[in-house]
Amino acid sequence: MPGKVLIVIPCYNEEASIPIVLQELQQIKLPGDYQMNVLVVNDSSKDNTSAVAKKHGAIVIDLPVNLGIGGAVQTGIIYARDNSYDIAIQLDGDGQHPPKELGKMINFHLETGANVVIGSRFLEKEGFQSSFARRMGIKYFHWLNRLFTGLHIYDSTSGFRLFDRSAITLAAANYPDEYPEPESLVVFSKAGLKIKEVAVIMSHRLGGQSSIRSFGSLYYCIKVSLAMLFSFIRKP
Repeated sequence: MPGKVLIVIPCYNEEASIPIVLQELQQIKLPGDYQMNVLVVNDSSKDNTSAVAKKHGAIVIDLPVNLGIGGAVQTGIIYARDNSYDIAIQLDGDGQHPPKELGKMINFHLETGANVVIGSRFLEKEGFQSSFARRMGIKYFHWLNRLFTGLHIYDSTSGFRLFDRSAITLAAANYPDEYPEPESLVVFSKAGLKIKEVAVIMSHRLGGQSSIRSFGSLYYCIKVSLAMLFSFIRKP
């Protein structure tokens, strides 16, 4: 029986870009005869994200209040767990994560057995590389994750991620709320999950605003650093 893949797209005010993303997804054939469904988690958008996503055939969950990126992603992961998906893949609704890269991530998961696969823009340095300030912040979190997990994760803030059943089960029960990407790696590592990166080519966003507009600020770095520390020292 073919495996089931759920594409989880957290969205906040992405009506301009989500149609393009969903149209590209409809043209993708996944490796290994996997069956794909697409879930848009509408994080209480103020535009027509929900209606546009439904028009283009996506399953849509409309959150009654804005939970932020962590809560929106976890909502999708819970849906994946409750509906027995083998793989969940987080993909942004702004067009930065090209659906054509999905096959690369799934094949890498099958080849390595990784529980969590991160789509990394920095392994081969192709495509959109982000701003200088963000790259400096990402380098900082690379070394911080090295300290807490012992792993070299070069794109720890990437929101292009594959979760297998073990990672789905863990993330459904315990996933960071705010700016979760760096902190969640500590959570996965402490649970003994295998985390790997695969090189992908990302694009410029097609619309909307980044959920981490304050990325380059000292406040952001301190806040996420403390969250990672607390996850590291917290008892299982």
